[in-house]
Amino acid sequence: MASTDNKLAEFVARLKTAVGANLQSVILYGSAARGETHEKYSDVNLLCVLGSLSAGDLLKLSPVVTWWLDKQKEPAPLLFTMDELRESADVFAIEFVDMKENHRVLHGPDVVAEIAVPMNLHRVQVEHELRSAVLKLRMHFIRRAGDAKALYEILADSYASVLTLLRHTLIAMGEEPADAPRDVFSRLAAIAGVDALAFEPGLVLRETGKLQRDVNAEYGDYLAALEKVIRVLDKHLPKREWKRGGAGS
Repeated sequence: MASTDNKLAEFVARLKTAVGANLQSVILYGSAARGETHEKYSDVNLLCVLGSLSAGDLLKLSPVVTWWLDKQKEPAPLLFTMDELRESADVFAIEFVDMKENHRVLHGPDVVAEIAVPMNLHRVQVEHELRSAVLKLRMHFIRRAGDAKALYEILADSYASVLTLLRHTLIAMGEEPADAPRDVFSRLAAIAGVDALAFEPGLVLRETGKLQRDVNAEYGDYLAALEKVIRVLDKHLPKREWKRGGAGS
């Protein structure tokens, strides 16, 4: 963790030097904020709030962000003004719920704590992202059929994002999501009527590097379980009953 902390400290220092008082807040969120990192798969996710994000400001940020992307091999930070941040909770509801639950302030005030997330629109985004994940997994399977190594990598790479979506499925259904991945899988398996092991291939690959069964069978069960979760979620709150509302709706 020390290397991550050093990297973060240098990133913030470079930002301060580049933009000065225009930098309002820097927030670490996601697995790194929880202290859960995987050397191969985990990213260091950052939210940066600035007073202004004009083209001139972006030019000043360019060397710092380029260093972060190219030298540190980390994903691009999210860049917002404070007004944009408040106005984006409806379209980035999943991300903001996660940020509010797990974040660490690296510079400035805790701007995430004051964000109100409209939970009815959170529900919309959860289904959208789940359906998008299934569509991508189907296409990956078609394109990599017969290549077990590639399918292993796809399953392992999908694990973190799918786990997030399954946690948020429980939230959308009014459940209190567990922290441990297998507890999330077990709870959703009980609700959706599937085998909890069907959700696990990505986790197992990260833990052991291999699967117990044929990868095609594992992949097929994984897809089928996700499809069942989507159907259960859709039935739980039919979309025709939704209205665009405020926080907590």
